[in-house]
Amino acid sequence: MATSTASFGAGKRESHDSSPFYSRRMSKPAPVTSEPGLVADAPVEVLDRIYTQSSESMGQLPDGTVALMVTSPPYNVGKDYDDDLSLEEYLGLLERVFTETYRVLEAGGRVAINVANVGRKPYLPLNQHVAAMLSDIGYLLRGEIIWKKAKSAGGSTAWGSWQSAKNPTLRDVHEYVIVACKESFHRQRKGDDTITREDFLDATVSIWDIRPESARRLGHPAPFPIELPRRLIELYTFDGDLVLDPFLGAGTTAMAARDAGRHYVGYEINKDYVNLALERLAASND
Repeated sequence: MATSTASFGAGKRESHDSSPFYSRRMSKPAPVTSEPGLVADAPVEVLDRIYTQSSESMGQLPDGTVALMVTSPPYNVGKDYDDDLSLEEYLGLLERVFTETYRVLEAGGRVAINVANVGRKPYLPLNQHVAAMLSDIGYLLRGEIIWKKAKSAGGSTAWGSWQSAKNPTLRDVHEYVIVACKESFHRQRKGDDTITREDFLDATVSIWDIRPESARRLGHPAPFPIELPRRLIELYTFDGDLVLDPFLGAGTTAMAARDAGRHYVGYEINKDYVNLALERLAASND
């Protein structure tokens, strides 16, 4: 039996008719396009390449060729790869990169951006800044995944005032993945799905339990585990699609894309991390 938006409480979601919700003034109507947007094939020479340059300009990629962008931007908090940017400068960098990403993304393509909120005095909600930025650029927001890294990630004991209301501190054991799309909520390109039933069930809930990667073991100050991009790639792309990471770092997104039967392209300004990514790709291909 079909269900619809309830006036009190929540019911089942099978064959759900949500039109009562979207007819309310708080919700903007979904965009209606009179004709399909641009979906193009990338030239062969850019497939499975890493470019040592800023992703503020990705001239190698034609318009409308990328199916999915997965990335974890630098957090500008003093890691080895960070510059000491003001908040305005940092958000300006992200806006330039995500605007360029919008150009190369195909109609119906998606972006998934891993963001951690930082600071305590005051707390800096970068996830809110990034979500608002994507909306301003023109992306359609799809949702937000909470990546639960561990019960007490890293063994943090930064409680602030111990057992006192004077100044207790919340210890973050999670990060966010903001998901958005370009022009259409549906993929315009056709293709073959590869995700399993079990992976689909795990990936379509909003909290993901994935253990973090060891920075010392990998040789990068802030790596994310390969399971994170792998799950996003399986959920949002077809076999053979092109996956972009504009802040490639140690190459984890590229490895996940290749292992899932997709193509990748990455941008990274640090030559040492480019070499690390190439070494990891070569070693995992043996």
